[in-house]
Amino acid sequence: MGFLADYLLAFMRITGMFISMAGISARTIPTPVRNLLAIVITIMVLPTLAPVTVPEIVSVATFVEVFKQLVIGIGIGFISMMVINTFVLAGQIIAMQTGLGFASIVDPINGINVPAVGQFYLILATLIFWTVDGHLLMLQMIIHSFEAFPVGDAWWTPEQFKQIAHWAGWMFVSAVTIALAPIVSLLIVNLAFGVMTKAAPQLNIFSLGFAIAQIMGLIIIWITLSNQALHFEKQWMRAQDLMCGLLAICPTTPAIN
Repeated sequence: MGFLADYLLAFMRITGMFISMAGISARTIPTPVRNLLAIVITIMVLPTLAPVTVPEIVSVATFVEVFKQLVIGIGIGFISMMVINTFVLAGQIIAMQTGLGFASIVDPINGINVPAVGQFYLILATLIFWTVDGHLLMLQMIIHSFEAFPVGDAWWTPEQFKQIAHWAGWMFVSAVTIALAPIVSLLIVNLAFGVMTKAAPQLNIFSLGFAIAQIMGLIIIWITLSNQALHFEKQWMRAQDLMCGLLAICPTTPAIN
């Protein structure tokens, strides 16, 4: 029963991270695959963990402890998801400003209709996440969490919950920063159309300007793609700093070339 308790509590924390982690939490990833991956990692990590004293595995106290481990894992994985959602939000802002928001597809992560531009930025950010071994860093974080928050002995403090909530503000700040260049460029295009319409009233700004704005939006998105790796690196480093602060560690990670 002690072995089952040790395995169950560690498994729930790792499963919680996979539920909210970027890339693995997508609905396109079958649930059995996530569960099998969590089982394998739990078996590998279990020998390094201290035994947990659980009088009865089927009890209210054990149920509460299972819930705590699940929340700890979800909190760690949620930070990586906020990094990815930064680019989704930036893509949606750009799509609405360029008129490309009419093209929408189903988001495989959230299961809702989102602009195609936002989905493109989601795919791009996810590929960069896998390229820089973000998944390996998240596994390192969840393993270190067993030292920072021993099973049955530690729990998130209110200040740590507050740090995670406040860090979400960086998601909106970074999204606006990423979308700032396309927004300003389109503002200049719209001002130019306003001057043209004033000089030549016979031009229909609604029919002609809408098409030109979409074309210019695609061109601007193509030009600004080279900056996505830099934006991702900065946002990912902020996320690492937050996770290091919560877990009292500071791992080294490769930078993006």
